[in-house]
Amino acid sequence: MRPMARIAGELPRDALGVGPDDAGVLASQHLRRAIDAGVVGAGTGEIPDDSVQPASLDLHLGEVAYRIRCSFLPDASDVEAKRKDLVIDELDLSRGAVLETKRPYLIPLVETLHLPDWLRAKANPKSSTGRLDVFTRVITDGSFRFDAIDAGYRGGIFLEVVPLSFTVRVRQGLALNQLRLLTADTHPLTDPEIRELHAHEPLLAHRNVPVPLEKLATGDGLFLGLDLRGGRDRRVGYRSKDHTTVIDMGLVGHYDATRYWEPVIAEPEDRVVLDPERFYLLLSDDAVRIPPGYAAEMTAYDPTSGELRTHYAGFFDPGFGHDPRGEFVGSRAALEVRAHDVPFMIEHRQRVCRLTFEPMVEEPEVLYGSGIGSSYQRQTDTLSKHFARPGARGRRSGGEPAPLFDDEVQSEL
Repeated sequence: MRPMARIAGELPRDALGVGPDDAGVLASQHLRRAIDAGVVGAGTGEIPDDSVQPASLDLHLGEVAYRIRCSFLPDASDVEAKRKDLVIDELDLSRGAVLETKRPYLIPLVETLHLPDWLRAKANPKSSTGRLDVFTRVITDGSFRFDAIDAGYRGGIFLEVVPLSFTVRVRQGLALNQLRLLTADTHPLTDPEIRELHAHEPLLAHRNVPVPLEKLATGDGLFLGLDLRGGRDRRVGYRSKDHTTVIDMGLVGHYDATRYWEPVIAEPEDRVVLDPERFYLLLSDDAVRIPPGYAAEMTAYDPTSGELRTHYAGFFDPGFGHDPRGEFVGSRAALEVRAHDVPFMIEHRQRVCRLTFEPMVEEPEVLYGSGIGSSYQRQTDTLSKHFARPGARGRRSGGEPAPLFDDEVQSEL
């Protein structure tokens, strides 16, 4: 636990260890200073030290959830004022509560923000949240956008939660989302900058070999393609089942995956036809590597490329897929996919999502996967940490998901 201090006036950059000309995402050491300075607070409480990730901060559910009749944005209003006419029911999260599918809930978060004018923020679901098809987005007072928090914002943070495939149980203090702090003048890398970085610090790899520069697909970011070839059994992912029992999002390694998921088998032509409005978990064909000096985010799929939505969970912290010893290059990305309106065919290596990159102000003290309990480093499976290995008994902690494929045979470039 770390004690909080209160900001007095406008906070100078050097108070967080940020230089006058530094532009980028704040690293874990800056985030801890921001907590001490009161940039991120928790009312009268404390923010646990283990909430700090290499380039992001976990956000925690407050003590109440409001079931609301529709989603909304406050625009020029406050969130609390806007939601009063929309509340259908109020749930006590201190004892835990069940959130039903396809119903929106608004939950005030424990954390508050007091951003200086040179610092902005953005939010994204944690990876385990997205893999359960729990749709979340952050709302702040006076905003017309989800998940984007303007520089200089002072106020509370609210989370909209909509379970889509599974009924879930949540409780006060559970972290479903993450927050990233970055200087107001931070800009994503351009395509030429991405290519230049890849030439020196590989960003994509295939079978542990960096992807040749000429095969890199860029367009306002770095594109990733699907693995629809899989292993010997042709299994390439999972599709959610209907009418399942509730999932407690606070349990780890607890649930039998076969009760909630069915396997997705690729057709002989290395393709899959997605059922409309069904949720799929698939893997990228190439492995992603985020160098220590950069942070990445999976951006929304371009709707002009098909009736498809991919990847609800977006942050990739520095060190994802990075091994300082050089024993492996990259970790494959889990892709959360849903087709809308009509059946939609996807094919092997089809480009379905895009990574954007931003510089860090400085490298974080601890990288993703370096002894901080990272769940998805070197993953060969798409299921969230809530599910047990086949044959394992339910438990509250420990255990990684079982491999998705029978082997690690992947397609050639």
